[in-house]
Parts: sequence; structure tokens; C-alpha cells
Amino acid sequence: MGLKILSTGRALPKTIISNHRLSAMMDTSDEWIVARTGIRCRHIVSGDEDLTSLAVTAAKAAIEKAALDVSDIDMIICATMSGDYVFPSLACCVAEALGALRPAFDINAACSGFVYALEVANQFISTGRAKNILIVCAEMMSRFCDWTDRSTCVLFGDGAAACVVGEGDAIKYLNLTADGHTRLLYQEAGSGNSPFCPKKEPGFLKMSGQDVFKFAVSKIGQEIDRALRTLGLSPDDIDLYILHQANKRIIDSARARLNQPEEKFPVNIDRYGNTSEATIPILLDELLEAGRIKKGTKLLISAFGAGMTTGTCVMIWE
Repeated sequence: MGLKILSTGRALPKTIISNHRLSAMMDTSDEWIVARTGIRCRHIVSGDEDLTSLAVTAAKAAIEKAALDVSDIDMIICATMSGDYVFPSLACCVAEALGALRPAFDINAACSGFVYALEVANQFISTGRAKNILIVCAEMMSRFCDWTDRSTCVLFGDGAAACVVGEGDAIKYLNLTADGHTRLLYQEAGSGNSPFCPKKEPGFLKMSGQDVFKFAVSKIGQEIDRALRTLGLSPDDIDLYILHQANKRIIDSARARLNQPEEKFPVNIDRYGNTSEATIPILLDELLEAGRIKKGTKLLISAFGAGMTTGTCVMIWE
């Protein structure tokens, strides 16, 4: 016995920042951003919003769609890098807001976090330690970005998505990797005011864009091939490829390599930018809402993130 996804939910900040607005702030343009990334706008946390409130909104939506009560949730797992506190965890903040006094913890696999969370949840459910688990993927990338650096800040957005997983047999394949290469994409922690080490400011997100692009194109291709080969499937056997929404060119490269039609590779990066581990569950929620995922739909999900991590799974929707 493994797991299946019972329901999904999503939440986005109210403020939408277009490429045109960014072009008034820095040396960039809508044409430059769209050509290189496929992004046209992104949602950004502003005013009195915070990440916990987004995470809780997404979680409530998922629990309601599953026709469950908060008391039915046995565990909360959050995949995030940017909770509102260093500690306690975002998962504990969500648990407090929901009134769910259950085991709650965060994991950080960067943009691969959703698939990593599925694997963690799968272990608890398959061993009988939990029946229903709430997974929340939430990220506020806007707090990491240098808003004077057009090479990074135009790429990211904020958002949250959640799913409730329970007993089932949907997952047919799941594989995680971590290859190191930690300096391709990172943000350093600060040293506070400790008198025992040199003062170091937290700084901003740093990325070697071309190297990350090359890693993603190569590694995602390898991981998709491995999944299909392991299951004895051809690319044609997959109904939908749900890939991390980091860059439209990376998604297009995977599609061309597999010689698959564009409709099998749904995207929402144009509207949200890269919301890190939230990209895939946000897209899943939209596809379910649109009726594009039904019982029996065969999905291949794959993501990559800082570390450099990857997570790939194949599931048949139950």
C-alpha cells in the first residue's frame, strides 16, 4: 500500500507584478523576459500578507475538497525555504492556525520539495504510521531576490499549494537525487552579531543561470528516461508531463526531446513565474479544476532545485 492524492488547493498573493512594471524599475523589458523565460507576470506578497496565511488558505481548500475535517489529518509536512520564522517551522505555524495538534515539520529540497514530500508521506502511510497527511508547498521567493538584479528577480513569484494524501496505489515510480553543485544556486545565511565569527549579512539569492539551465535540461531528461525505462513505458504512454515551472525553454527542451505534443506539457509559468516547490501542486490544482486530470490519467512529474536536487514520479490518478 502506498498513497494517492485525495485533493489539492492553492493560494496566490493579491498583488500581480507585470513585466512592464518591472521594466520601469530596472533595465529590462517584457520582450526580454518572455523570450528568455516565458514569464509575463508573477504574484508577489505585499501589505499585510505573509507566507503562513497563504499556506493556511491552500491547506483549508485541500482539506475541504477532500471532504475531511482537520481532525482527520494525522501529520503536516511543509516543503519550503522561506517560512515566516527561522523557527518554529512553517508546518507548526499552519498546524496552529488550523487547530491541528499533530506532528508537523518542514523539509527543504528547494524546488524539488513537492516530490520529496510525497516520498516522505509515502513512507509514513505505507508503514501504517499515518492515514491522511497534509502536504503544503509554500514559498515567498520575493524575500530572497535582489530587486536590482534583472537576471534573478524577474524569474520568481510567491505562492502556495497544498494536497491531502491518503492510502492508495497511485504512485508507480518515485526517485529522488541530490548531486551537490551547491554553488550553482544558493543564498548564504548571516552570522548575526556573534562576536566569535566575522559579521556576514544574509545577502540575496545567487544563481549561475547558464549552469542551472544546462543542469536542468540534462538531468530532467535523464530522470524522465530512467522513469520510463524502469516502468517499460514509451513517452507516448504518458498523458501529462507536469514539470517544474522554472523556465519555459527548459520545458520546451524536454518536450522536443521526447517528441510529444505541446498539450501534454501544461504550463502556468507565464502567469506565476517560478514559485519553487509550489509550482507543481499549483499546476495540478488548476488542471484538476479544468477537468484535464481524471481517474486513470497517467502523470509524469519531475522537478529540480538547488542542491542540486531532483524528484521524479509517475502516478496514475485515482
